[in-house]
This record gives sequence, C-alpha cells and structure tokens, in this order.
Amino acid sequence: MRALTLACLCLTALTPLAHASSPDAWAAYDKAVLASCTKASGLKNAKPVGNAAQFDDRVGYTALLLQGQYPQKHMKGAQGTELCLYSKKSKTAFVTEWDSIRPSAKP
Repeated sequence: MRALTLACLCLTALTPLAHASSPDAWAAYDKAVLASCTKASGLKNAKPVGNAAQFDDRVGYTALLLQGQYPQKHMKGAQGTELCLYSKKSKTAFVTEWDSIRPSAKP
C-alpha cells in the first residue's frame, strides 16, 4: 500500500499544473489592454465595442474593437472604427482602421 501511495505522489508531482488567472488578474489585464489600445488609437473619445477577444496563448494577441470620432477637421467628427491587436508578449498595441466592419449607410 505504501508503494502505491508513493507511486501516486510521484505521478502527481510530474503532472503539469494548470494555473488559472484570478478575476482580479483578468480585470487588471483587461484594463491594460484598454489603456494601451486607447492610447494607440487615432480616434477621439475611443471606446471599446463589446468585450476583447482573447486568442490562445499560441497566437499571443488580444483583439479589441474601438469606436470614436476622427480628429481631423475635414472629417467633421465622423464616427470611425479601429481594430486593436494587443501583443501579450511585448504589451504593445497595434491599431488599424476598420470602418468596413460597420454596414454602409444606404442613400
């Protein structure tokens, strides 16, 4: 019986452990993504549209859709949409315009 217990303990020690993040850690991460994406955005009053898309760690990015107003005077405050990709590794945000995601206005 003692040998079986020892064998079980050894196997348990060799099993990889899964570490789940706490709700507070996720909230802090979401806050960092939002701050970085908002800072990288060229839009005024940029706000998230929905929740961030959490890609697998093998991909290494979180995606966040932002909406705000174009700051250029000739755009006259038109609403714009940007897609932000946040690198988990470098903690850097990359933003591109993505107005095509919204349905176009019909005349």
